[in-house]
Amino acid sequence: MSEQPWIIVGYVNVLPHIKEFPPGSVIVVDEPDVIRKCDVKNALEGAAMLRELIEWEYQLPAAADEFFNTYPDLDPAVVAPLVEYATPFAARLAERYGLPGAGAGAAQVMRDKSLLRRVTRAAGVLNPASQEVASPDEVREFAAAHPGSLVLKPANRQASVGTKVLHSLDDLDAAWEECTSQDEGNRVPDRERELRMLIEQYVHGEEYSVELLVHEGEILFSNVTGKLLYPGPRPIELGHTVPAAGIPDSLSELLVSQTGTVLRAVGFGSGMVHCEWIVSDGRPYLVECAGRFPGDGIPMLIEEAYRIDLAGAFYTVMRGRRPEPLPQRAAGGAAVRFMEATPGEVVSVDGAEEAARLPGVLSLSLHLEPGDTVRELCSSWDRVGSVTTRGATSADALSTAEAVVDAIRITTA
Repeated sequence: MSEQPWIIVGYVNVLPHIKEFPPGSVIVVDEPDVIRKCDVKNALEGAAMLRELIEWEYQLPAAADEFFNTYPDLDPAVVAPLVEYATPFAARLAERYGLPGAGAGAAQVMRDKSLLRRVTRAAGVLNPASQEVASPDEVREFAAAHPGSLVLKPANRQASVGTKVLHSLDDLDAAWEECTSQDEGNRVPDRERELRMLIEQYVHGEEYSVELLVHEGEILFSNVTGKLLYPGPRPIELGHTVPAAGIPDSLSELLVSQTGTVLRAVGFGSGMVHCEWIVSDGRPYLVECAGRFPGDGIPMLIEEAYRIDLAGAFYTVMRGRRPEPLPQRAAGGAAVRFMEATPGEVVSVDGAEEAARLPGVLSLSLHLEPGDTVRELCSSWDRVGSVTTRGATSADALSTAEAVVDAIRITTA
C-alpha cells in the first residue's frame, strides 16, 4: 500500500484502469446516492489501486472543510477531481491539505457559468450578452433588447443538460419547461439541487475547445480540439478532432492565448483545463471553461495524436512536480465520432463487429441490444455509442470514424 494516499473525487468507469495510480493508493470520494445508484462498490471490488471508498456529500457547502477536519491526518499526495461537479470540492480540499490545485476561488467561478461570464468579460474576453432569468417572461424581456436567436441554458449543470437554441419564442413556455425539467439519473445525488437559468445571445460560428495543462499558472501543454454538433436545437457534440481539423495556426494560437486570459482572470493555479469557444468572424467568444479533464474521450485523442502520457503529466503536476517537457505539435491525428439512431425500441444492431476491425479504429463502444430504448437526444448522456480512430492527420481519422458510423445500422421501431 502506498504511504501517501491519492484522493480522487468523483467516480468514472475508467477509474480502476488508470495506470498512473500506485497499488493501494487511491481514496475515492463520491456522493452516497451516486455510489448506490452506480453500484460503485462492486465496480471497484478487487481494483488494485483502491485504498478506500469514502461516501461524502461533497457537493454541499463547506463539504471540503468538514472532510479535512474529519480526516486531518491523511497527508495525501494528490487531490484531483474526475467529474465536473467535483471541481470546487477538490480545489478547496487541495488548499486545506497544502497541495496544488485550481484554487477554490477559481473553481467556484468556473463551475458557475454566470459568474464566469462576469469575471472574464471584465478581463476583456468576448462573451455573448447573457442574463440570469427566473421565468419565460424574463426571457421575453431579454429577447426584446437582444433580437435574434437565443440560447437557454442552466448556469450550474453539465453535459449540455437543459440547453436549447431558440430561433423563435413561439414555443417558449414549452421550451422553458423542457429545459428546467432535468434528469441526470445515476450521475447526481437524489436531493434537490439549486437550478439557475441563463438566457444568452446565440453566436453562430465554428466551435472548438482548448485543453491546457497548467503548473502554478504556467501553461505546460496546449491543444485545440475541433467540435462537430448534432443538427437541431440541442448543442450536443457529434464528434471531435485532435488537433482541430483544418484550423490555421494563427487561430489556434489565438484560442490558446484567450484561454490563458481566462485562467488569469479567475486566478487558476494548477491542473487540467477544458475551455470551449465559438469563433465568429475570426473572433473567439467564450462558451464555458472547466477546471478538469475533458470528457468525450478527448484525453485519449490527445495522447494518441501527440504520443504523450497526458494523465501521467497531470498527476505529476498535481503532486507538486514538473513533468518532462511535452511536445507542442501533434505527431498525427485522432478523432471520436458518436453514433446516431432514431428514438424508439431497438429492433436490431448490425455491422458493428465488422466496422470495429477497420484499419485505424482504436475503440468502438456500442451497448445496444434488441429491446433497448433509444431516447430522444436531449443531452450528452443520451448518445448511444462512439468510435475512436487515428490517422496521419485528424481529417484522416475523422474520415475513418465516419466510415465506421456509416457501416453500423441501428434499426428502431
